Amino acid sequence: MAAKFELKKSQNDKFVFNLVAPNGQVVLTSELYESRASALNGIESVRKNAPVGGRFGRLCAKNGSPYFTLKAANGQVIGQSQMYSGEKAREGGIESVQAHAPHAALDDQTAAN
Repeated sequence: MAAKFELKKSQNDKFVFNLVAPNGQVVLTSELYESRASALNGIESVRKNAPVGGRFGRLCAKNGSPYFTLKAANGQVIGQSQMYSGEKAREGGIESVQAHAPHAALDDQTAAN
């Protein structure tokens, strides 16, 4: 399976996307967007910013689980990862986003909702 952005509609009629790696794992989730057009702009921003290593924030949750964020050039967070078991796994997630986001296809599931 190739990497893809899955664009979905949430229960409250907002839009959200996930970057799904070739292994089927969700490696990045967006914020909620008010419109489909804004969500599509968010996907383009992830494609553009993912190759830039300095755009990734390496953080830890209150329970100590590592995760990362991806920021746009203006500093706004455009995606967040899941929680990882350790720092090495988090780095693997970042590498996956960097490798796959720029060329990931769009799977627009909003028409079905």
